[in-house]
Amino acid sequence: MKNLVILGGGYGGTTLLHELLDHKIPADTQLILVDRMPFQGLKTEYYALAAGTSSDMELRVKFPVHPKLSMRYGEVTGINMDDKSISFAEGEPLEYDQLVIALGCVDNFHGVPGADTFTSTIQTFEATRETYRRVNNLPPQATVNIVGGGLSGIEIAAEIRESREDLHVRILDRGERLLSASPPRLSKYVQDWFKEHNVEIRNKINISRVEEDCVYNGPDERIPADITVWTAGIRPVPLVDELNVNQDNSGRVILDDLYRIPGRPEIFVCGDCASLPFAASAQAAEAQAEQIANVIVAGWKGEQPKVQPLKLKGTLGALGKHAGFGSGFGFGGKSSVTGRVPRLLKSGVLWMSRHHFG
Repeated sequence: MKNLVILGGGYGGTTLLHELLDHKIPADTQLILVDRMPFQGLKTEYYALAAGTSSDMELRVKFPVHPKLSMRYGEVTGINMDDKSISFAEGEPLEYDQLVIALGCVDNFHGVPGADTFTSTIQTFEATRETYRRVNNLPPQATVNIVGGGLSGIEIAAEIRESREDLHVRILDRGERLLSASPPRLSKYVQDWFKEHNVEIRNKINISRVEEDCVYNGPDERIPADITVWTAGIRPVPLVDELNVNQDNSGRVILDDLYRIPGRPEIFVCGDCASLPFAASAQAAEAQAEQIANVIVAGWKGEQPKVQPLKLKGTLGALGKHAGFGSGFGFGGKSSVTGRVPRLLKSGVLWMSRHHFG
């Protein structure tokens, strides 16, 4: 029996799994999904769990059940590409014939002293639950520093504001404006929303170190807080660094035209670990997973694999439960849109993710 192993049940791994299960799997092939948890966590919504506006159960999605699919739960500690085996913190190694690495990302602390020790994060269910506990237990009038003015930082800042009106929420961003990669119109809308809702914005912040009760802007300015939440970047899981393969400047694995490690045609890399022409995102992981599925199915059929250029639909962001913003969708000829409509669309995308549609 040939083992096709998928490491990681996130957006990329789960999309790939559903795509493959929609086809006739060869009799001599078994799919094995490896993950630490018995469900997919909807990571793009972890900000709501951290703020206390969504429950744990709302962000869990069951993995599919299929006679050609088996599960292996555990913490992956190594990938031996020569032996074609995967090692775990506990239990026997797992051999593979084909492998898809879709293990996701971890926070990028950029070497800032104290950041990994004294900040809260939303990269895993466990970390997000702890962030929720800390935010929920803050006394009235406490201060929350949010490090990072990208999508994650904006969404968690807005959600905490709606969840805890008594707190002082502050966004610390190194750019000249929030959402620096988005159209200025969106940045202005977001900044105006925060101003209206009494969220402090500090731009051009250069964090030099983090302590238990503050961050430092440059060498001397102390910015106090009762809790600091870090949303200032991500990088592939450390396991990728141990593979001894070519990586781009972000630490993501450089692949061939079929999303395989060059010289290792049996190993695909998907999602946040893969060097793609887009920033890491759930949408990019899902789009790439569909293409990897095409390559694998073509191999099953003995056909020449074909891949299409990756295309992303655009970005949607939430400002609490009643406002949002979107760009890149071509809304009525507009490149961006704000207000109630994009927030409703984001809720619709979440519903489809829960039900594996789209």
